[in-house]
Amino acid sequence: MKETLEKIKLQSVKELESVQSQKELEELRIKYLGKKGELTQVLRGMGGLSPEERPVIGQLANEIRDYINEKIEETAYCLKRKDLEIRLGKEFIDVTMPSKRKALGNKHPLTKVQDEINQIFIGMGFTIVEGPEIEKAYYNFDALNHSKYHPARDMQDTFYFTEEILLRTQTSPMQVRTMELQKPPIRVLVPGKVYRRDEIDATHSPMFHQNEGLVVDKGITMANLKGTLDVFAKKLYGEDTKTRFRPHHFPFTEPSAEMDCTCSACKGAGCRVCKYEGWIEILGAGMVHPNVLRNCGIDPEIYSGFAFGMGLDRIALLKYDVEDLRLFFENDKRFLSQF
Repeated sequence: MKETLEKIKLQSVKELESVQSQKELEELRIKYLGKKGELTQVLRGMGGLSPEERPVIGQLANEIRDYINEKIEETAYCLKRKDLEIRLGKEFIDVTMPSKRKALGNKHPLTKVQDEINQIFIGMGFTIVEGPEIEKAYYNFDALNHSKYHPARDMQDTFYFTEEILLRTQTSPMQVRTMELQKPPIRVLVPGKVYRRDEIDATHSPMFHQNEGLVVDKGITMANLKGTLDVFAKKLYGEDTKTRFRPHHFPFTEPSAEMDCTCSACKGAGCRVCKYEGWIEILGAGMVHPNVLRNCGIDPEIYSGFAFGMGLDRIALLKYDVEDLRLFFENDKRFLSQF
């Protein structure tokens, strides 16, 4: 049996020297060390040896098994090195070439305009506040001087969950919530999504964005409103921008007005963007109606205030000279990458 073991050792070494692949190496390992391998078969025959021979043959078999294992590992390492050298010889990497860069995203144009508006009003001492998009009819209509059968409710037809719970049609409810929680002086800007049952077209969407502003304090007048919005328009569209106010009606302000500014495209000369009028309407505003102040527990004999509301989407359309509102929501990278 000793001679058989020595023969297995010599034969395995000889065959390992001629191995050319990992597959051949694995076949040799199974041939000598597998469950049915030659070395295993010899060890199974140790039962016929005398007690004196067993430890000697067992030690020799273990030594040969360890020796063959070591040679297999050495051969495997050499084969890996050889494969690597062959692959490196075939492959070529130009380390001077620029790497493949992942395209980075950018802020959405509506977000960029909103950030700019926020900074303008923060610079004038306003605080940014946000509120729920699912709102109570009381805050969306009643507290803002829209009684249950007020015709203005039809103009703001929205999506109802119940008779008293709805998707807000404006961010104005946060004006009421703010006045309920905070006593004057108040100076807040309320941005956010709003919802109305509008047909989707180039200038309308059932979901859009608004900014509502509110100032309440002693001695607030229409002059404060005009001055604030004039500064806003100049900061947003340029210092040469002019503004004008036209009388209008809103249930929650009295007196009320719509504000126009000179067209940012033609600077008031008249062009396609402003329909050759030189002016573009950008928001509605007015002095807070005394009823709204009373509904919030503020005495209109002591305090007065102004409020304004603008559509962020419309502001962005005018700022970037975009003709179709739907482009802002289609997620077309060709459009968004321009900003």
